[in-house]
Amino acid sequence: MNTSAKFAAAAASLAAAALLASSPASAEAPSGAKEKCYGVALKGKNDCKAGPGTSCAGTSTVDYQGNAWKYVAKGECVKVGGTLEAHAGNAAPMPKRS
Repeated sequence: MNTSAKFAAAAASLAAAALLASSPASAEAPSGAKEKCYGVALKGKNDCKAGPGTSCAGTSTVDYQGNAWKYVAKGECVKVGGTLEAHAGNAAPMPKRS
């Protein structure tokens, strides 16, 4: 294989790896006990699904968007003021006191 062919093959491999790493389909739950928590993500920092007109991760348009979620440790969502189901609005979450 000549140098330019090796370079092209390496570039194609890197591009494919980058594409796979940023795929919206990779929004599966990370390892460990996690849950989807709605209304706690900052603008553009959601893990996936941010309502109509959006595709997936990083597409929320406002802070605390009620139909955008972020993975949090299981049992922590309600404690930090989020909800386990999508909701209307984008009010800042109010953490629950124990």
